[in-house]
Amino acid sequence: MAFNHLPAGVHDAFGPLSIPPVTHSTPMAKKSPTGGPSTGAPAQTSPQAVLDRLTAGPSRASRVTHTEHLPPRAARYAVWPDRIRPEVISAVRAAGIEHPWAHQAQAAEHALDGESVVVATGTASGKSLAYLTPVLSALLDGSEAPNGRGATALYLAPTKALAADQRRAVRELAAPLGNSVRAAVYDGDTPVEEREWVRQYANYVLTNPDMLHRSILPSHPRWSSFLRALRYVVIDECHTYRGVFGSHVAQVLRRLRRLCARYGSDPVFLLASATSAEPALSAGAA
Repeated sequence: MAFNHLPAGVHDAFGPLSIPPVTHSTPMAKKSPTGGPSTGAPAQTSPQAVLDRLTAGPSRASRVTHTEHLPPRAARYAVWPDRIRPEVISAVRAAGIEHPWAHQAQAAEHALDGESVVVATGTASGKSLAYLTPVLSALLDGSEAPNGRGATALYLAPTKALAADQRRAVRELAAPLGNSVRAAVYDGDTPVEEREWVRQYANYVLTNPDMLHRSILPSHPRWSSFLRALRYVVIDECHTYRGVFGSHVAQVLRRLRRLCARYGSDPVFLLASATSAEPALSAGAA
């Protein structure tokens, strides 16, 4: 992870992250004579048809300030970096994904190189898979350690619902990997009896900034084994952390980095957003 130079004696957690952005845009589908996409797929409402409905009538049209039509582009595929475990690639293929998009492979490459990266792409463009492949590969490597938890990962979401949804997605994708990936949600609804299990055995913990601030970091001695092995920190929907709230979350993340340094780890930060205008600038502020 690259950081700006700081005076001697000042921990680098006080400095900004240097994060390369990986961006990708998805064009709108062209309207076919039937109103559905012109791809030969089963008939469905095209983006253009939805736009026509939203702008139907003078009262609605006056509310739209700008529309832009992007021409279609040929898909750009790539191959997963060879450092991704073959078991993970097989699990991805079992989920029906034969080849990654170029931006997914690029983001995974940055993560494997130990570089924090922000993935700023359109909705449903595979951001989750871009960061999950290096994360799952690291967790699989860590499962071979004597304690079975040689690597851990932390996922932060702005809402509990999103964290729960991501846990379901991770469990489905990692099902072929058996017990190597132990994903668990740690939030205000987690029963007390389950929290101890999460601290001791989970290697992919999904939570939110509030729980990180109020529960995990103040109790860092009890989380020492998890923090010592922390390889990746995923920050989803990172565009939500702006203004005063964003500055507070940035301080929490710096505190996390300082504690990780205390326990000898230096995690890579993987951020994702579908609506960030300046992803590298906003992500680097953390």
